[in-house]
Amino acid sequence: MVGKRPRVFVTSELPGKAVDGRPVLDPLREIADCRVWNRAEMPQPEALRQELSGCEGLLCLLTDRVDRAVIDASAALTTISSCSVGVDHIDVTAATERGIAVGHTPGVLTDATADLAFGLLLAAARRIPEADRFVRDHRWTPERRWEPRMLLGADLSGATLGIVGLGPIGQAMARRAHGFGMRVVGWTRSQRPVDGVEAVSFPRLLEISDFVSVHVALVDATRNLLDAAALATMKPGALVVNTSRGGIVDEDALARALASGALGAAGVDVFDEEPLPEASPLREAQNIVLAPHIGSATYRTRESMARLAVDNLLAGLAGRPLPQCVNPEVRRRA
Repeated sequence: MVGKRPRVFVTSELPGKAVDGRPVLDPLREIADCRVWNRAEMPQPEALRQELSGCEGLLCLLTDRVDRAVIDASAALTTISSCSVGVDHIDVTAATERGIAVGHTPGVLTDATADLAFGLLLAAARRIPEADRFVRDHRWTPERRWEPRMLLGADLSGATLGIVGLGPIGQAMARRAHGFGMRVVGWTRSQRPVDGVEAVSFPRLLEISDFVSVHVALVDATRNLLDAAALATMKPGALVVNTSRGGIVDEDALARALASGALGAAGVDVFDEEPLPEASPLREAQNIVLAPHIGSATYRTRESMARLAVDNLLAGLAGRPLPQCVNPEVRRRA
């Protein structure tokens, strides 16, 4: 119907402002009847289906499970825009079959995520969280003012960093490593060469790297890519960092390797189940730095992600190609 305003559901308020200084969701509210979930807990599947009734657009987060059941129950839905790079929380196949365009937010969080990955590497290598606890727990006493063997960590300069996945974030990680005087080797499924990165096979990378940082997407081929067998081939005392997706590293195997001393340390921002379950063995490891999925958590980055997510949804509702589309084979007409 000409003049009818589309209906959209937004699963969370988003931070930041639009380019004109208004709240970031205001451009969406101008052209659509916009419902925003305002509860502290995220919408569960049944609530998501109910809220999407009659909606043409959905703006969601990586914590929202948009599966086939949700998509099939949303007859009016034409566009899904996720405020995330990864879309493993969305059944893209089901959306494509329905002709629903799926948008995401790559590019804008590259540097923020690489910064965090390198921060986790430094924190784990130099045992910074342990040192912080050592001071806070009043164990740094006059009797133990300085000891030659106290809190010894690993040097970065001259060490080898192995990067698993050489997309934009992996390449940004390589640039940071070069600044610290590290040798950088890398493996990518596409085997695409990257300047400044020595291409090696995945087994060879694990064999020669002092530090391994994971930057591949979670797909069937990468699930549990670093399993017990893979971790066992790494250098004794090596360090693992994962800021990509939790399912890529076998968490039980990682915990065992850390506990046995086979691995020296780890830094992890993403987990197979989030929040990290209370019973996770990773909680017991003292030689791991844990973060609550904050790779993109800077003011500028989250604002950029929100703007792009809104732009994707605005384009989809108008029948235009999405600026960043996961399934560009979907073609819509206004």
